Amino acid sequence: MMNIVVINGPNLQLLGSRKPEIYGSETLKSLQKRLEAVAKELKVKISFFQSNSEGAIADLIGSSIENGVDGIVINPAAYTHTSVAIHDALESVGTPAIEVHISNIYRREEFRRKSLTAPACIGQISGLGTDGYEWALRAMVAYLKKQN
Repeated sequence: MMNIVVINGPNLQLLGSRKPEIYGSETLKSLQKRLEAVAKELKVKISFFQSNSEGAIADLIGSSIENGVDGIVINPAAYTHTSVAIHDALESVGTPAIEVHISNIYRREEFRRKSLTAPACIGQISGLGTDGYEWALRAMVAYLKKQN
């Protein structure tokens, strides 16, 4: 059974209450329940991780091989634009990753338009709300099936 981890970066524990005009009203908990239902439909194992700590995120990515992770769906949040450490972790493990952003980072402030982490990913979904997570999960499963 495929094993996919969904990683969320800083402040995403506030999803649903933080700037709903940008990030919507769905909570992280309800998003996780929705993704669990999709994972069940796709017959894959899914786990979730959220941290405000760059090091904790890099550590989790670094342990993905030993933990049998086949694919990563990641919203690095603010670390998208600043974290060489998360980029290097993604690149080092070689586990396929898809970057997700709830808002369209290319329509926001200039500093948000550059992703340091995307070059270490197989793709990126940006600006489609929390639905982007579901599409990233489906895309990851399709990608992994093609690789096998």
